[in-house]
Amino acid sequence: MLLRSLLFSAVLATLAGTVLAESLVGPLAYVPNEKSASVSVIDTRTDRRLEDIAVGKRPRGVAVGQGRLYLTDAASASLLVVDTATRRQVANVPLGDSPEGVSLSADGRWLAVAVEDDNSVALVDTAKLAVVERIKVAGKNPEHAVFSPDSRWLYVSAEDAEQIDVIDLSLRRQVASIAVGKRPRGIAFLPDGSRAYVACELAGKVYTIDVANQKVVAETVAGQYPNGLAVDPAGKRIFVSNGRDPSVMAIDVQSHAILATIEVGKRPWNMAVTPDGSKLYVANGRSGSVSVIDTINLKRLADIEVGELPWGVAIQ
Repeated sequence: MLLRSLLFSAVLATLAGTVLAESLVGPLAYVPNEKSASVSVIDTRTDRRLEDIAVGKRPRGVAVGQGRLYLTDAASASLLVVDTATRRQVANVPLGDSPEGVSLSADGRWLAVAVEDDNSVALVDTAKLAVVERIKVAGKNPEHAVFSPDSRWLYVSAEDAEQIDVIDLSLRRQVASIAVGKRPRGIAFLPDGSRAYVACELAGKVYTIDVANQKVVAETVAGQYPNGLAVDPAGKRIFVSNGRDPSVMAIDVQSHAILATIEVGKRPWNMAVTPDGSKLYVANGRSGSVSVIDTINLKRLADIEVGELPWGVAIQ
């Protein structure tokens, strides 16, 4: 009887320890390292790198949701699907040569992947894990394809273009192009979907688009080679990475004014904000690090070493 009681107590203690350990881990940031063929996992509560997951050969674009991590792999021209609980790859979806950015719709039903080689967006059904449509776009070498919050639109940026191509998801075809500056890269929407923002690398500007009217309503001068974009969940500030400075700028949504310029690592690229909006994580391609920014006080908190050539960040 005593032995059974001791064993029962040990089991309870183990379960309690597991629950406590899980409760102490904040949302996780996933960072694909293109040259290291890995994904670094960061606890956003402690800003500690927990582990590296070996995956693919050149992982780039990243999205996370519903217990899955989605990665584009340039070497295999495919979408890699990783179970976030087991840290194991569970699927490989062929996409076409040079897949780049990947976006997950708000309801988790669809993935959109920009495929550079054939100037298209691959629409992937997340239940079937299969490409159900290849949507051609006018811009050459598309890098990002991003869902609007209501999943009505896909905005697509292309390296060799001066426009954002607009795809109507219900029609599954391009229905418009919005003129912006040279070499559009990162795209981000306000949470209510009323505005979209585009970082144009060679123009050195961030363009604000009125989504209802599909036109540019403001231009904000950024730093050198603006690239990645992120929006805080409250929709009050947007953040843009400047690849050559290297820095991140915070921009006020209402006034379009630059609130702060924060120095980060070399060649800052794509970024993500924590669900509570308190921190921004910036992938620094040439530094092999992720810079952590306090989005309230607009200052850098830490630099976390990751793998070689980190491409971006996804948080859940």
